[in-house]
Amino acid sequence: MRAHLASAGHEVIDLGAYQIDPLDDYPDFAERVGEAIKRGDAPRGILICGSGVGVCVAANKIPGIRAGMCHDTYSAHQGVEHDDMNVVVLGARIIGPALAFEVVDAFVGAKFIASEERFTRRFNKVLAIEAKYQCGDGSSNPA
Repeated sequence: MRAHLASAGHEVIDLGAYQIDPLDDYPDFAERVGEAIKRGDAPRGILICGSGVGVCVAANKIPGIRAGMCHDTYSAHQGVEHDDMNVVVLGARIIGPALAFEVVDAFVGAKFIASEERFTRRFNKVLAIEAKYQCGDGSSNPA
């Protein structure tokens, strides 16, 4: 994926894994990608694990991260256009490389349609849910 994106002219920040380590767990990489987005190192991220489910769940625990598991091009671009998805998640055991490249291309080529009132209204409701249940410390404390 890194080579595919670089060949298309995208700057790639690779946050691992670089070798097999039995102590590596998917939440570690979800957090790395989420933190990179929150810091402004990258506007979007890509996470890949076996099914995609675990890393998607973990990434969505980070306030400001909107990760969606996509195994088709429609979901990849629609998730950005309608929901401002900023992380695409792929299951390496679910789709092959050719489709994964197409999904990622659809994701990186899409833009949130902020001019469409219904998308902005819905997005603001999602942000309100996040604010209601998440404090900056990750707790549900309303303070």
